[in-house]
Amino acid sequence: MKKTLAGKIENKQAVVGVIGLGYVGLPLLKAFHAAGYPVVGFDVDGRKIESLKAGRNYLKHLGSDMVATMLKAGRFDATSDMKRLGECDVVIVCVPTPVGKHLEPDISFIENASNDIAATLRPGQLVVLESSTYPRTTREVMLPRFEAKGLRVGQDFFLAFSPEREDPGRKDHNTQTIPKLVGGIEPNSGELAVKLYSHAIAKIVPVSSAEVAEAAKLLENIYRAVNIAMVNEMKVILDAMDIDVWEVIEAAKTKPFGFQAFYPGPGLGGHCIPVDPFYLTWKAREVGQTTRFIELAGEVNHHMPRYVVEKTIRALNEADKATKSARVLVLGLAYKPDIDDVRESPTFDLITQLEELGVHVDYNDPHVPATHHMRRWGDLGKKSVELTAQSLATYDCVLIATNHAATDWQLVGDHAKLIVDTRNAMAKVPSVKARVVKA
Repeated sequence: MKKTLAGKIENKQAVVGVIGLGYVGLPLLKAFHAAGYPVVGFDVDGRKIESLKAGRNYLKHLGSDMVATMLKAGRFDATSDMKRLGECDVVIVCVPTPVGKHLEPDISFIENASNDIAATLRPGQLVVLESSTYPRTTREVMLPRFEAKGLRVGQDFFLAFSPEREDPGRKDHNTQTIPKLVGGIEPNSGELAVKLYSHAIAKIVPVSSAEVAEAAKLLENIYRAVNIAMVNEMKVILDAMDIDVWEVIEAAKTKPFGFQAFYPGPGLGGHCIPVDPFYLTWKAREVGQTTRFIELAGEVNHHMPRYVVEKTIRALNEADKATKSARVLVLGLAYKPDIDDVRESPTFDLITQLEELGVHVDYNDPHVPATHHMRRWGDLGKKSVELTAQSLATYDCVLIATNHAATDWQLVGDHAKLIVDTRNAMAKVPSVKARVVKA
């Protein structure tokens, strides 16, 4: 089976299926299609399938013509019918891995995808999990479901883990250029997965096992979470001492070694950093270990929206504006600049906390025209308001949550009454008439 599948991969006759057509799965599907493989995208969201079949791309940062180009070239299909997984020689799983209310891992999407794959699993298939998760998920969650079919891993079918490393909106790297970690459940699986990805990704980094690859992805995001928490804590401390943390960071990063700059903000957002570290926290308890750094970092980062809200209320009070009659415009719904990705965005916490205090809150985001239903917040039922001199004048405070390049910051500086800036966005504006409070 290994030799036959290796031949299909080498000759680009292997059909590559991707389950989950979001910020990870759709770019990956594009990469394999660009490499010359026939591809099939799978997703339970019928709206995504309808959009793809019509040639429309719902992920703007990938380019408006991406899907139309794939359709025109052929070798591309999209479906919600999981029974078609048996048509694929390779199945790559890119489904969400959120956390629950108590920060416990929710791997139900992986379990559901594994059950769907198992239902049609046949000899000669390679399955790769890309979803971020705790170590041993591939071996303990996916493998038993597949072996229950009576097939032997490494002989009849093959199983590996290769973590996604997507960073939506990044200009210097994309799916094809980010080095790819690949670890098999056993050697044959690892070799086939390396061969597969080497045709679509510029650099492949083989590791000894799926567990190493799973743990490496968590380490990458824990590293960022801990360092962001550290600089967020520094911001709070230095603010109390009337020292500008942004200037401190610029000064520190002049050292050519031993320091990497991280920047504070209103909290953590995105699909990885606020979530993935707690997968290790949960798994560590199983082996009798604690994760004090991770839990402390989580505590600091989760407190940041409350800190920003407190600064905003204090600034309004100093401007003689009562909280319950205040109007606040939040700039930026996406979790980072220049994208439309709102997953785990701290802006939702800012809005809900301010509204709980009686503040009227609107938002403006050039990339997010309206809110939609989300697992944690539901649907706020808001639409992005127009950013004009007239609209700015109607708000008592402008709260900067995300510093999009498309935002006219000079306009904000000229016409806002009060600005609470969590991103140092106003630092580069030549002249600011409004009062600016850094938070």
